[in-house]
Amino acid sequence: MALTRSPASSAAATDAASRFAPGKTRDIVCLGRLGADLYAQQVGARLEDVSTFSKYLGGSSANIAFGCARLGLRSAMLTRVGDDHMGRFLVETLAKEGCDTSHVRVDYERLTALVLLGLKDRDTFPLIFYRENCADMAVDAGDFDEAFIASSKALLITGTHFSTEQVNRTSLAALDYARRNNVRTVLDIDYRPVLWGLTGKADGETRFVASEGVSAHLQRILPLFDLVIGTEEEFRIAGGKESLAEALMRVREVTGATLLVKRGPLGCQIIEGSVPASLDSLPMQRGVEVEVLNVLGAGDAFASGFLSGWLRDASLEDCARAANACGALVVSRHGCAPAMPTPAELDYFLSEAAADPVRMRRPDRDATLARLHRVTPARVQHDEVLGFAFDHRNQFFDLAQQTGADEARISQLKNLFVEAVAQTEQALGLQGRIGVLIDDRYGQDALNAATGRGWWIGRPVELPGSVPLVFDHGRSIGTTLASWPVSHTVKCLVQYHPDDPVEQRIEQESQLRALYDAVQASGHELLLEVIPPKRDGVPNPPDTVYRALKRLYNIGLYPEWWKLEPTDAEQWRAIDALIAERDPYCRGVVMLGLSAPVEQLEEGFRLAAQSATCRGFTVGRTIFYEPSLAWLAGEIGDDEVIARVRRTFETLIAAWRASRTQPQTGADAALTREEKAA
Repeated sequence: MALTRSPASSAAATDAASRFAPGKTRDIVCLGRLGADLYAQQVGARLEDVSTFSKYLGGSSANIAFGCARLGLRSAMLTRVGDDHMGRFLVETLAKEGCDTSHVRVDYERLTALVLLGLKDRDTFPLIFYRENCADMAVDAGDFDEAFIASSKALLITGTHFSTEQVNRTSLAALDYARRNNVRTVLDIDYRPVLWGLTGKADGETRFVASEGVSAHLQRILPLFDLVIGTEEEFRIAGGKESLAEALMRVREVTGATLLVKRGPLGCQIIEGSVPASLDSLPMQRGVEVEVLNVLGAGDAFASGFLSGWLRDASLEDCARAANACGALVVSRHGCAPAMPTPAELDYFLSEAAADPVRMRRPDRDATLARLHRVTPARVQHDEVLGFAFDHRNQFFDLAQQTGADEARISQLKNLFVEAVAQTEQALGLQGRIGVLIDDRYGQDALNAATGRGWWIGRPVELPGSVPLVFDHGRSIGTTLASWPVSHTVKCLVQYHPDDPVEQRIEQESQLRALYDAVQASGHELLLEVIPPKRDGVPNPPDTVYRALKRLYNIGLYPEWWKLEPTDAEQWRAIDALIAERDPYCRGVVMLGLSAPVEQLEEGFRLAAQSATCRGFTVGRTIFYEPSLAWLAGEIGDDEVIARVRRTFETLIAAWRASRTQPQTGADAALTREEKAA
């Protein structure tokens, strides 16, 4: 059955015409593979010799759904995952990126697919698909209804989901719904011979094996598509011909779709009408030449880039420009889905490549591009941080010594603090707003208990009291961070004064640079706690912290968070202006306590009330000192230490929120009720 195409399906955007039917609430539904990719971290090693892997979202359809969401489209994923940890990871990853996961069904009988991938050299990328009876190959027509497909401008299916009777039947049902509801249809041929049973089970690397059966099958479904995307090899299998030109002619005999041919580093070619005898007569939509690290997933990035324009009715030339750029960026990076660019990256890359294509042959070395890739993807927002800091080490050791308590009890105490914070969160309805600072010397069990609750968690790396700065676990800070959950924010307290002697300042800054480079590689966020020491016992001028931050920005440090002592309203305005000028992507400032009494902190909150960057506080000794002393001395029990910590913590929360001008709704109202009850 021929598919009726919109008259505007191949036209450039106009005010009066669109490729798509009006009234659609989604841009694209992607049906197909969703699995976990384990990418080798050792570049140049045989897969046999790889020792560590990075875990990413994978699967062609899922990569495209992810990439489209990252580029601002309303994408949705249609597939299955297993009732397992990898399945939950994949669903959470898509959802965090803004992709609709309402139709990612959980299969209770099958496991989520898994792929192992290596990066041996620029031409050798061994991979093994673990997809034997996996969840996404069991996706069924009963997993969705016509209304879901009809809600979208377009439906994308990748070739693997026509490779068995089960997924072929499901994909044809989705295509039938699409045809009946004027939903444009997209095929990414995505030919993997191993997934059609044409190679040994461990041979995922082979990209082409001729098969009359596969060619005939693809030719039966090609008439059902508006847009067909493929590499030269993929169009050869679709057309069943050895010559690319002849294969494209055969494809054209069975479909009137727009054909998008990926030509590797050359760029791509677009065929809307008849296929010319010589492909050289077709315009080549050229991309940016870059040095290749990893070709795996570049085609999915290419498709995402093309669709980001196509679904917005951009001209096909503009679509191709975005597609080529997305593919170029991903081949220069490790992994696929997390390597996908944001609109800000794409704009910057295209602009810089046009101005200096030679420099952009190594986009992985461009600092601005690397920073945009770090800070512009969707992130969990922390507009308010209400934090209890008990990452102190020396202070707790001193408390144990003072009371004669066994040092092992400090760990037990910090676990009780986690329970206190959890009770406060529950009682006051503060989900998404709670923060803690916890160390791993006495607080590893507490860190384990706090992780996974949705809290903002900071974790110190500095050796307490060190000036110049020394790291707690040795100079190899990257080695330390390798074992940390990426959700933990790296917190570093540095006693730094902009007027320090040059030798000391350079040593401090060198250590901070090493830390900054380490978190760029590890993916952790960074919080710098800057406390300028007094010089010769004389109080510092009011602008000392401001000048310290300015100096750190000047040397190229852009932490996600700053932790600063209370200051006056004028200095808050200056700090706000500095951050807005130097780093608009900064997450914000949290205020420290320095064991000040509650009343003094309340005044600090009031002065910070109009700050645009101060997001909250992380206070420690003011909250924990007296209850800890009593508990370690055996004067109070577990319930009482929890109650006392909660009382002070919740008093500070109330004071912070009272200093804000926001209406009292939700958690605010709950807090007010708690105050009244007290």
